[in-house]
Amino acid sequence: MTKFLIFYNIINKGDEKLRQRLANFMKDRYGIDHLYMFLFTLYFILIIINIFINSFILTVIELIIVAIMFYRMFSKNKYKRSREEKAYLKIKDNIKSIFKKNKYKDKEHIYKRCSKCKTNIRLPLPSSIGFKYVTCPKCKNKFKTLVLRKQKVELIRKKG
Repeated sequence: MTKFLIFYNIINKGDEKLRQRLANFMKDRYGIDHLYMFLFTLYFILIIINIFINSFILTVIELIIVAIMFYRMFSKNKYKRSREEKAYLKIKDNIKSIFKKNKYKDKEHIYKRCSKCKTNIRLPLPSSIGFKYVTCPKCKNKFKTLVLRKQKVELIRKKG
């Protein structure tokens, strides 16, 4: 048992030195960010696909992705890497907003679309379950929707 403890202490002390060296090496480096995680996920997906397809082109793409990942992680130019990160996050947010169901960030109203003229109508947020008829202020079409508070219905103009 004592031999095991001595061996364990030697490994841990060596491990601490290695951790310290790695921390010193990575001190001025950019490191891991959201773009790195995206590239890593893409790389992992491509590896799984390549297991079944076994394509040389896919292997080359994987190697390019790994090279980009390591280049970005070990780069000392933090300004350029952060600009790349911001550009990636902006593109990611734009793509997410396309697929987001509710475009409006208003928490006090619901938005319904008129079935006839396709105009968005802002309605008060219902406090309990119930259906009412709403009249579109643009085309005067009546349709059934979930609204329970009596307030003025406002028209939101379409862009374009």
